Amino acid sequence: MEETRKVNGWDFEYNEDCELYQCRGMVLYDDEHDQIPEPSLWAAGEVLEKQLRAEGHEATVEHSEKGWVEVCIHS
Repeated sequence: MEETRKVNGWDFEYNEDCELYQCRGMVLYDDEHDQIPEPSLWAAGEVLEKQLRAEGHEATVEHSEKGWVEVCIHS
């Protein structure tokens, strides 16, 4: 896997231990005060997911707390 992948201006770093690409943006909140990722970062994660799938990997985009978007690669 590539160490870093730039997608739509966002740099996703590969975490070998967790088998995922991750990138952190600002912490935003929805109407219920739940944390959500920046919309442009989430869109970039979706693009990376599609790229990885086109390369033959099983991948899903997810987000966690504190602005992180992760694109998980499933073995």
